[in-house]
Amino acid sequence: MKALETISWDKDTRSVLLIDQTKLPLSYRIIRCRTVDRLITAIRRLEVRGAPALGIAGAYGVALAAFTIRERDFHHYFHLLESAALEIGNARPTAVNLSWGVLRVLAKIRLAGSIEEVRVVALKEAQRVADEDAAACHSLGDYGAALLPETCTVLTHCNAGALACREWGTALGVVRSAIESGKNISVIACETRPLLQGARLTAWELKRDEIPVTVIPDSAAAHMMRKGEIDCVIVGADRITRDAVFNKVGTYMHAVCAKSHDIPFYVAAPFSTYDRVHTEQEIEIEERERDEVAHFSGHTTIPDGVPVRNVAFDATPISLITALINERGVILPASGWVELAEKRRII
Repeated sequence: MKALETISWDKDTRSVLLIDQTKLPLSYRIIRCRTVDRLITAIRRLEVRGAPALGIAGAYGVALAAFTIRERDFHHYFHLLESAALEIGNARPTAVNLSWGVLRVLAKIRLAGSIEEVRVVALKEAQRVADEDAAACHSLGDYGAALLPETCTVLTHCNAGALACREWGTALGVVRSAIESGKNISVIACETRPLLQGARLTAWELKRDEIPVTVIPDSAAAHMMRKGEIDCVIVGADRITRDAVFNKVGTYMHAVCAKSHDIPFYVAAPFSTYDRVHTEQEIEIEERERDEVAHFSGHTTIPDGVPVRNVAFDATPISLITALINERGVILPASGWVELAEKRRII
């Protein structure tokens, strides 16, 4: 399978390059972010999205700020850099990886003694974040692949593939690893309303890799489970708290249906997505613009004046998760991850 690099650093122009995911599947376009403001816009517009990719974007964003701030006084320079980093980290609220990537690079550069050292250290640490994400996805893919039978149909929701990471993917990384190991895997991708990340992005990248994929309306998943057409569900995550998994809205519905039909429900995500400090009730769930729901393909679909709730994520209780898959193995039962993290000092 040919690697698909979602986000990278261009050393020649000192800018962030990323695939514009709002244009897929109709066109493949690379965006060059030369400023922090442009990167923040890309994050808010979902030109770059997916928890691991947002972590990388946050890390590269601090490096981008380090190179673009022109202040010569070191203390004032660092103050401006911290302010820019805070703005990047707050660009979207629910996914923990974005702020995690920002804070990780900030922690490293606080030991630097000059502007030039800050720039060198920031870029080195940001690149390490990107490299570690790629390695983590391959590792968790291998662990997850071992859970799948030799022939299997996997349901997935939203996009937790190469486009949501540096490359390979989390939920789709499990699928890719299973196929590489010789297993016969096909994928059912939910459309994922209202922005169709499943139909547009998951289907696009799986078709690119010649992996069998069929797209269904989100509301058809329970019917297919009842008919025995789905063997397991694998999704990614934007944040895993002590008691819940936050992912694209609709995930909770699939988890309830899977539990009812005795179908394994797996969550694949690197440890950068785990949040052992907070609980579900403390997390802000992003609500997005009305127009994402009220308009489709240039046409108005909801009468003017009718309110819309465009909730971007939901929380699935840990009790509905069969297992958590990460770069160090499989946590079963899923509810034991906090104790495991504390014992092994993983997070």
